[in-house]
Amino acid sequence: MRILLIRHGDPDYVHDVLTETGRREAAELAVFMEKEHIDEIYKSPLGRAQETASYTEKKTGMTGKTCEWLQEFPGKLSVDAAPWVKDAYPDWTDHHNEKNERIFWDMLPEWLMKKPELLDPVKWRESELAKVSPLVPMYDHVTGEFDRLLAEHGYVRENGLYHVEKENRKTLAFFCHFGVSCVILSHLWHTSPFMNWHMFCMTTSTVTELVSEERRQGTALFRALRVGDMSHLKATGDRPAFAGRFTEVYSDMSSRH
Repeated sequence: MRILLIRHGDPDYVHDVLTETGRREAAELAVFMEKEHIDEIYKSPLGRAQETASYTEKKTGMTGKTCEWLQEFPGKLSVDAAPWVKDAYPDWTDHHNEKNERIFWDMLPEWLMKKPELLDPVKWRESELAKVSPLVPMYDHVTGEFDRLLAEHGYVRENGLYHVEKENRKTLAFFCHFGVSCVILSHLWHTSPFMNWHMFCMTTSTVTELVSEERRQGTALFRALRVGDMSHLKATGDRPAFAGRFTEVYSDMSSRH
């Protein structure tokens, strides 16, 4: 079985739609997706993902299924949750909102490195951060729903691998978001989600491809063939949008800091 994790196109987060750049990315992506021989489409309920998927749906004549758990990973940390949180987000006042919340993957890297348990594939679940946030139950909800879907297709998770109850060569496409894609990859690869959130950057409209490998009959592992692939953008000479990244050099004040 093949899994495609597709991030939405360049977003207007305020209105939860695609920008003009995002619509162009989605259209270019759809041309490539038509050649991927997709069997089923699943999509986030959020507008930017729905809109991105619509281009591929129109191109392929398919209709995707909306899944609540594919929305952007909702894990946020209140800056008032513990005294150390403001050290992780020194610019927290610039992002003030009613609940004073920040997403897990925007914390400073130097703070993260002082908390090695967050990068541990097991200990992150017992970290201080996990104790003052809904991280673990949110993570378990997403991965549990993902495993239920794989089980419906014949792959049942057992001891970290997947028992193959029925061989399957289908290609499943998931139109979703960066944060939740990192959670799914963390689950499949037995890594901390913080490792993926902070060490990967899947730019807008890019494709991450995983395929099952069954070296011993009845037992499968999912391996990545590509992560954050932007071939559809390169084919047209487009540069990937900057959404989700931080400035390459600090002196560049035109980029996100």
